[in-house]
Amino acid sequence: MPVIYQKTLKTNILVITSLIFLTACGPKKKEKSKISFKSIEGITFLEVSRLQKNGLSYNEYGFHLSPDWKLRFVSDDSAALYSPVKKQYLNFPLALGTDSVFNTAHAFLKVKHMSKDSLVFELLEASGDSINLNKSRVTMRLFSEDYIKNKLRTDIATLQRPSRKDSIYVKGLVDKANADIKKAFAASQPVQLISKSPQVTVVKKVTKPSYIDNNFSTDDDYLNPKYYITINKAYKDFDYIFSVTVDNKGVMHYNKPLIGFMGDPDFEKHYIKMSTAIMESYLKLYLTTIPGQTLGMPHASTISLNVKGFVAAKK
Repeated sequence: MPVIYQKTLKTNILVITSLIFLTACGPKKKEKSKISFKSIEGITFLEVSRLQKNGLSYNEYGFHLSPDWKLRFVSDDSAALYSPVKKQYLNFPLALGTDSVFNTAHAFLKVKHMSKDSLVFELLEASGDSINLNKSRVTMRLFSEDYIKNKLRTDIATLQRPSRKDSIYVKGLVDKANADIKKAFAASQPVQLISKSPQVTVVKKVTKPSYIDNNFSTDDDYLNPKYYITINKAYKDFDYIFSVTVDNKGVMHYNKPLIGFMGDPDFEKHYIKMSTAIMESYLKLYLTTIPGQTLGMPHASTISLNVKGFVAAKK
């Protein structure tokens, strides 16, 4: 789940406490029964869309709400989600609450529709030890494998394609970013930095997924791509961390340093001067820079660089 829309839960105690709170608190009206998934247990559902309230799957920062859940309810207290990394389904605790609310895979969700063919969930916002039943910014829609194959006679890739509304919205973001790089946004296909010299190596940061860890998130890899660049046989040893904006032509533009200067303006000025020089010389000379793209459209996007130089070749 994207961290923009979800607060991860720290313990299963919080889940249980919150759901008990939902059951026990509030005006004493007609007692509500807990949600049950008995009627659809064992059916595999694939997520076909994850949309904001405005019907878009992209936001103003370029973040795409990717529909990536493959889900089946196993029992009263267990749900299984597919891990593309481990190539298998992993079981998560399932906590059932009233008012169609449940929790699994570190997310609070509310059922808006349930049948053997399809599911519609609202992703609820969690804060501290409470959840807001009346505030949801994301709707998830899932279809069963059988419904996709035998009734719709299509495949999941086709159903997950961005809508025309998404395409028009992203085209607007692209036009603005390419007219003014200050309006750069995150690219779904990030910038590529390709070394043209054996003395220069580039490694893009990739978060290793852990589908068991409550704090799992790879969103930062998307929103703030980071690259580690090593330059051997440099003119001197150096280590600079700064961000650049890569425009739609693949040209780097210095953005800002990414360290603190403790109120030392002279050091800050020197740091910016030297790191800018590194970008203008080594990086532009020894790297092929391919701009980031979203929906096949190249556009300005911002990336972070950690550039280290070594006089002697680093082994």
